Amino acid sequence: MSELIFKCSNISKSFDQGNKTVEVLKNIDFTLEQSTSVSIVGPSGSGKTTFLNVLSGLDSPSTGKVFYKEKDINNLNDKERASIRNKEIGFVYQFHHLLPEFTALENVSLPMLISGLKMEEAIEKSSRLLKKVNLENRMDHKPSELSGGERQRVAVARSLSNSPSCLIMDEPTGDLDAHNALKVSNTILELSDEFNISLIIATHDVSLSSRTKKIFNL
Repeated sequence: MSELIFKCSNISKSFDQGNKTVEVLKNIDFTLEQSTSVSIVGPSGSGKTTFLNVLSGLDSPSTGKVFYKEKDINNLNDKERASIRNKEIGFVYQFHHLLPEFTALENVSLPMLISGLKMEEAIEKSSRLLKKVNLENRMDHKPSELSGGERQRVAVARSLSNSPSCLIMDEPTGDLDAHNALKVSNTILELSDEFNISLIIATHDVSLSSRTKKIFNL
C-alpha cells in the first residue's frame, strides 16, 4: 500500500470580514498518496490557494485536521512546520519569487544552504537541477535576464533542491503564454515522475490538469 503524504479530514476555513464571516473551505476530505499527481480545480474565489496554505501549514484550518506523513501539522510548532516546508515540500507559485540580486544557480542553491548543506554540494546539485530543466547555459543569469518561462523553470528547479516528497504548485503556468506554459508543464510532470515525487497543482490550465492522475474539485 502506498504511503499517505497528506490526509485531511473535515477541513473548514472561514475569515471574518467586518461583521460577516466568510466561509472559504467547508468540510473537505482529501488524501494524497506517494507518487500521485492531483490537480486542484475550481473557479476563482473557490479557495484553492487557501487550501494549499492549509495543507502546507502556512495557515491553520478553522476546523478539521491536516496530517503530513501521519504528523498533525497544527500540533507542530512554527520551527517544526518551517522545517517540513524547507526540507520535505517544494513550492512553485504563479509568480516565480526568485531573488532578483542572485543568479539562477544561487537561487536554486539557497534552500539547500538554509537547510545546512555545504556550499560546494549545493552548487553541484543546483547545476544538475538546472541542466534537468534545460537551463545549463543560463545558470549565471539573474532573473531580469531570463524570460518568463525560464524564470519559472528556475523556480521548478529550486522547488526540487532539497529532494522533497511533495511539490505544491499554485497556478504555475498562470502567468505564461501557451508555448511556455506547455514547456513548464512538461518539465513539472517529467521531473515529478523521474524523482518519484507527489504533486499537488492548483490550476485553471485544463491542458495541465488533464495530465495529472487525479482531479479534485473545490
